[in-house]
Amino acid sequence: MAATADQGDLLISERVAGGILPKVLTTFDMVAIFVAIVLFITNSAVIQSAGPSSYGWWVIGFIVFLIPCAVATGQLGVMFPGEGSIYLWTHKAFGAFWGFFAGFCAWWPGVLVMVATGTVTVSFINYAFPSTAAWSVQEQGLVIAAMVVLSALIAVLRFRVTQSVVNVVFALYGLAILAMFAAGIVYLARGHHAVVNPWDFAAWKPSAHTGINFTNWTFFGLVVLALLGVEVPLNMGVEIRNTRSVTRYLLWGSLVVMVAYLLATWGVMVTVPAHTAANVPAVAAAVGVAFGSVAGKATALVLALFFLFITVVYNYSFARLIFVSGLDERLPKAMSHVNKNKVPDVAVWVQTIIAVAFALIAFVLVPSVVAAKQSVDSETRIYDILQAAVTVIWCISIVVLFIDVLIILRRYRTQFEQRRLAHPAVFWACSIVGGVAAFIGIVSTLSGSWNATLISNDAGVLKIGSVAIDYGTWFWWVGGITLVSLAIGSVLYVLGRQRSRGSHAAGRAPQQAGS
Repeated sequence: MAATADQGDLLISERVAGGILPKVLTTFDMVAIFVAIVLFITNSAVIQSAGPSSYGWWVIGFIVFLIPCAVATGQLGVMFPGEGSIYLWTHKAFGAFWGFFAGFCAWWPGVLVMVATGTVTVSFINYAFPSTAAWSVQEQGLVIAAMVVLSALIAVLRFRVTQSVVNVVFALYGLAILAMFAAGIVYLARGHHAVVNPWDFAAWKPSAHTGINFTNWTFFGLVVLALLGVEVPLNMGVEIRNTRSVTRYLLWGSLVVMVAYLLATWGVMVTVPAHTAANVPAVAAAVGVAFGSVAGKATALVLALFFLFITVVYNYSFARLIFVSGLDERLPKAMSHVNKNKVPDVAVWVQTIIAVAFALIAFVLVPSVVAAKQSVDSETRIYDILQAAVTVIWCISIVVLFIDVLIILRRYRTQFEQRRLAHPAVFWACSIVGGVAAFIGIVSTLSGSWNATLISNDAGVLKIGSVAIDYGTWFWWVGGITLVSLAIGSVLYVLGRQRSRGSHAAGRAPQQAGS
């Protein structure tokens, strides 16, 4: 007989989280969070190395990854709109360990990305104020650490206040992206030729140097990275006012992301020389080329502000995964504490401390020991490696998500029929296509350095069955961070379970969550 959600398999967090955290999120809030998590507009500059075929990679990514993720997330979200998203869903499908493990694989990239967003913010500040470009990589590391701390101070405020500010910055972000597209139009209208012709479809041919082929499949890994995070807004599932917002944010958020990436890619491709287009500030430089230096720097400041608030969004949304793990005694109960604003403050500060420590090690300690020829080289290496590790670890959790939806549809048939969004065949198709795409994203990311000039990956080829992965410095760094991260997640689960059993054996009642 098919299981139902009321047969005693509810987690503690499912029963009590809704009574602890207030329902404040509207559909617009969810779209803003979705865009903040998924839409790293700097990827529109980084992908320029693919030439006109950038559009081919985007379209492939939208079809085989973004849309399947949205479909699977939508069904799981309407069936189980609790706090923790993939943590909760994987627990339903596979039990306690895999629920925690999948949650960890979804949470840890958030910590790494908070460091990466700080790097992007500094890059835009450097563009707007050229004198700051003289900062050493260690000084930049201190600035990044300060930004992470600032994000925590904002994240622990009353959620409605924080989200309202995020919404305003989200609107400014949209204007900045429209300015990038308008820059391309104005540049061409003035009689200039496109720096790179976006309509050169011959460049898409597999036989072309920039063609869509396995030689260039690293760009697919980059596209997957650019589209990760569809499920993250549902980390705050019990804080949504209306369950209809689940499907609405997925629809409108996905449309905004697809349009924004295509428009910004076009604007940069048309206006910015190819040899500088792949730099992070190129999206602001495109506006400067068409509208003048002041407009370009103003755009850079808007983008710097947005990436600061992206760090805020990452901080409060990923803290919910620690919060529910504390409620369910997978982590110390203190992690489930909320402050007077009804925000999981301990969870926010714990991951903030981890992110700050990572920033100081990566940008202050390591560069001091291993000197780079230029601080910008060291910054780029660290940023690329962190982002690649994020891609691999996060993709692992996405593969699990696609398996989750298939297991849950069979295990909870009654609930599925009551809240079905599509025919089961749709979810099978999305899970197969999306799961394979996520796996390819993992392999392609490990196999190809995003900047072979700075980080080599040409020591040899590792064959696992029919899969061939190039390896070298890039592979060992990205793969090493991934394996260490997964090991940490497993150890944390074991330690948490032992502590929980010891607590119950001693007859201690679970600590009450709350301030």
